Amino acid sequence: MLFGNFWHQDELCVLFADTNLGKSILAVQLGHEIGRGACIEPFANNAPPAKVLYIDFELSPRQFQARYNDRHATHQFTDNLYRAEFNPEAQMPPGYHTFEQYINSGIESLIKHIGAQVLIIDNISCLRSSSTGNVNEALTLMKHLKMLKTKYKLSILVLAHTPKRNPANPLSRNDVQGSKMLMNFADSAFAMGESNTTRGLRYLKQIKQRTGLEKYGVENICLFTLQKQYGYLSFTFAGYAHEFQHLRRHTHDQRLNLRLQALQHQSDGLTQRKIARTMNLSVSTINRLLNWTRVSIR
Repeated sequence: MLFGNFWHQDELCVLFADTNLGKSILAVQLGHEIGRGACIEPFANNAPPAKVLYIDFELSPRQFQARYNDRHATHQFTDNLYRAEFNPEAQMPPGYHTFEQYINSGIESLIKHIGAQVLIIDNISCLRSSSTGNVNEALTLMKHLKMLKTKYKLSILVLAHTPKRNPANPLSRNDVQGSKMLMNFADSAFAMGESNTTRGLRYLKQIKQRTGLEKYGVENICLFTLQKQYGYLSFTFAGYAHEFQHLRRHTHDQRLNLRLQALQHQSDGLTQRKIARTMNLSVSTINRLLNWTRVSIR
């Protein structure tokens, strides 16, 4: 384990969330703790200290420094955490056919130079073409990362955005940009959501796993609060909960639409458990929908 059941050694893992929720903050925190051979309590890290390469496609050095500074102190990161900044103004040198090929070559060169054992990409959505909205650039990098994982025995964490979504619905693999194509390359995945009960409260939920069983699904999400002490911006574990307690309440029309979907699946011969998996809802919620006259979804 690198981050409890969320991320294991030798895995290509995807962490996705909406903008400004703090996935970059969590990723830096993970890089720092893994570099020290420590963990974010209570999620185990059983690996020894490792060299972590953090590729930052988002923040400038000044922005990054401001995030880990306050009037009392500047946070001192472990020497095992190496941050590389992406320069969007860089010109592609001779010898490369595409800019993606140039980026891939640069990442591999850094891995070899540092002797990295862990790679964090923040974030792959920045490679998506804003003009076309396709994910070809991101897919090219994902294929390359899969190769690098095997070649250098890496553990990789890739950050991605979610497109605009309904905050009343539970998080699922369909919420990541380029969902099906990107998720096919991932060994594991987890998502960060925003609680609608308490300002600033976040939660993590397992979305995909190949190592072990799902532990932090819809009925057992992990709550976190964000704090800053002595310049260190980080998340602190705050307990477990059912995801539906932290989603925005469905309107009457949304509940009716869900009920109609559930009834259609039932008429197709699906059991309540299969309907729950198809609609990404709990079995108890499906039961209430199928027997609903005037009841709210929690």
